[in-house]
Amino acid sequence: MDKTGYLRVGIYVDVSNIAHNGGYGMQYDVLRAFACRNDGVAVRLNAYVAYDEELAQLNLEYKKKAKSFHSILRDFGYKVIVKTVKWYTDEQGNRYGKSNADLDMAVDALMQSERLDYVLLVSGDGDFVQVVRALQNRGCRVEVLAFNNVSNDLKNEADVFTSGYLVPDLSPIEMHDVTNGKKIARGVCYSYNHEKGYGFLRFMKDVVGGLWITDSRKSESAYQTAFAHNSQFPENLDLNRLPNREMVFEFELKDVEGKGLQAEKIILLEK
Repeated sequence: MDKTGYLRVGIYVDVSNIAHNGGYGMQYDVLRAFACRNDGVAVRLNAYVAYDEELAQLNLEYKKKAKSFHSILRDFGYKVIVKTVKWYTDEQGNRYGKSNADLDMAVDALMQSERLDYVLLVSGDGDFVQVVRALQNRGCRVEVLAFNNVSNDLKNEADVFTSGYLVPDLSPIEMHDVTNGKKIARGVCYSYNHEKGYGFLRFMKDVVGGLWITDSRKSESAYQTAFAHNSQFPENLDLNRLPNREMVFEFELKDVEGKGLQAEKIILLEK
């Protein structure tokens, strides 16, 4: 902690990894708020972005959008580390581009960690397992946030793993066009009664509070709970797989007088 008692926070984002694995359109201001939710102060905010100079020379629209995106990141307080795409040719004569930010991201996080209390790694790449371990050995609490194709080893090594889908307003809502003004949430089924045909979905109500306090009845919890009848789950879903904290659902929330929150029109967002 610094002299004022605030947690010193570092955020390291592998932008390409996230964008190609379910996190396209992620809101970086929400990400910052999420990382600093426990009275944290953002000391380091690093975003590692890929930039194709060859494409930029040929496509002015690409160049314009890339520069605009970089400016938005800077407006939110991120340092933009640009990794230029390098092109290679394989044995079959096929060209392919690489802009791997892993090494830079790992080195920066480790070198800067002595002035940090908490690190949020935003990537699902299993190559960061050793980085997480090294940061923990330096005394940092390390959380990981990602969307799809997340390494199980990385999830298990982190102090806490959070699916980006579950953080309110962090990523676009799939049901946005059909909400008709209704509140939409994302959550996991943590309890299911197969005999009676219903369960309960837990979702994050905001980015304030302790993620480890899963009992939504406690005021300091970041979560709320909604009742879910089996008729509201997708028809093609194997209910025998429930409960399941790996499956992320998106659903409408209905507040029923005397019964509390109920989930309706549930769709499976991530398998």
